[in-house]
Amino acid sequence: MQKYHKKSKKKYLLQCHLIFITKYRKNILNNLKINIFKVFRNIELNSNFIIKEMEIDRNHIHFLIDYEPKISITSIVRKLKQISTNKIWKSHSSFLHLYYWKEKTLWSDGYFVCSIGNANEETIRKYIQEQG
Repeated sequence: MQKYHKKSKKKYLLQCHLIFITKYRKNILNNLKINIFKVFRNIELNSNFIIKEMEIDRNHIHFLIDYEPKISITSIVRKLKQISTNKIWKSHSSFLHLYYWKEKTLWSDGYFVCSIGNANEETIRKYIQEQG
């Protein structure tokens, strides 16, 4: 069972499943895997969220992220995408120029996100219905 976070006057457990896809669905991530993991772990060190799990496939990356209520999913996505793109381009520019020769890009504009709870929807519905 998950433990809740406690800070000042709040108690929370916020987690999400997040997926980024490479621009044009280029199958390049396996070639960058070790460096990408390091880059994201370094981003995590200077952030108010925790990457609990991370896995790469050829053209997309999955995250399980634990975050505080004061930050938005959008700000997490923005930070992860912007910093990782800059750092990966600095260390692998010759490789990335083979795929993205007009622009310094790595990730598609969109993303997938799904909230993760430790109870399913039916359990929550029943709990709410039984209140009062």
